[in-house]
Amino acid sequence: MIWNEAKECMSRDEIANLQSARLRKMVSRVYHNVEFYRKKMQELGIEPGDVKGIEDLSKLPFTTKEDLRENYPFGLFAIPESQVVRIHASSGTTGSPTVVGYSRKDINIWQECVARVLAMAGVEPKDKIQVSYGYGLFTGGLGLHYGAENLGATVVPMSSGNTKKQIRMMRDLGCSAIACTPSYLLHIAEVMEEEKVQNDIKLKCAILGGEPWTDQMRDDIERKLHIKSHDIYGLCEVMGPGVAADCSYHQGLHVYEDHFIPEIINPNTLEACSEGEVGELVFTTITKEALPLFRYRTKDLTHISYEKCACGRTLARIGRCMGRTDDMLVIRGVNVFPSQVEAALLEMGETSPHYLLIVDRKNNLDTLEVLVEVEDRFFSDEIRKLEDLTVKISKSLESALGLVVKVKLVEPKTIERSEGKSKHVIDKRNLV
Repeated sequence: MIWNEAKECMSRDEIANLQSARLRKMVSRVYHNVEFYRKKMQELGIEPGDVKGIEDLSKLPFTTKEDLRENYPFGLFAIPESQVVRIHASSGTTGSPTVVGYSRKDINIWQECVARVLAMAGVEPKDKIQVSYGYGLFTGGLGLHYGAENLGATVVPMSSGNTKKQIRMMRDLGCSAIACTPSYLLHIAEVMEEEKVQNDIKLKCAILGGEPWTDQMRDDIERKLHIKSHDIYGLCEVMGPGVAADCSYHQGLHVYEDHFIPEIINPNTLEACSEGEVGELVFTTITKEALPLFRYRTKDLTHISYEKCACGRTLARIGRCMGRTDDMLVIRGVNVFPSQVEAALLEMGETSPHYLLIVDRKNNLDTLEVLVEVEDRFFSDEIRKLEDLTVKISKSLESALGLVVKVKLVEPKTIERSEGKSKHVIDKRNLV
């Protein structure tokens, strides 16, 4: 079902005209209300009147996550704090959290976008949807929650974890849709199989995102649960889940261009890529009131197509993200940077800065093992001492990453040295 045909099936000319009109208004409003952007534009010699339409988008400055952090917490807000009705934020594990505010209109638009996603996935007002994303500052749980209510569906707000209870509620309440990470849904499927309750479940579709996943994983999910699965894309800084999603043809994720202008750029030259060429995904928000963003660099690598989809929608489609321009890992929905591991190890003082992260996917769940070299002076032949040190490192890493990891101590000078850039990660997940 197409939730908003008037917006999702506009001609490309109509989309361009709408985007241009909204961009002009947004640029003028931001220029006069956000000092950060006003200074940036003045440094570039740009005034609001210089941006007459989307053809002038490249005149605007880029925005990065670092810009958000440097203006923490409210420096980029374009409305008074009294008009902000909700705040979400990133975990802040690598620095200050990025804080995102929403006006009442922003929330309404978010609900509209998520309702479009759910309708595209086949969710109807008569359905019950189990939201198994985390609730709280993370945008996943509440984003799906209010979008589903806007559609008219019944929400079961389970949040994540407690798998057996998830299955029981799914069965007892007759849930017909679920939203969570794809790896977690596969784990749920395995537990269902162990408990032999697959035939008692009424699921028909799943809306999945929050981590990298493949078509093979989609096939596995659909085969085990006899459902249809759909990819949802979003990021906290731009809005949350619901910026884009794929339809039943799975030929890319439709971007809601009446609210977000996507670009693909070469991350090295910052020049625009041609249609179909892989580059970094950039978004400009054109309707957000609280935290509007010019050309936000997502660091996600993908490509874009403007061809009309077989489903009838005319919105641009981005390919599934193929990686990132930085070294961030996404493990069970948690962002992990090797630099976090290094910092935690160095802070302990008993380990060397030589370590190796081994990421794998076992039983459909991501795993992280960290090989750690122990300083010569702390290395011991006593098993008890090494066990105690292993526990200590594990707790330190869990605190730093927000993730349980397996730690394996190795003898000094065991991990391969490099004369160039050190290799700190081996990712065995085969995500491409």
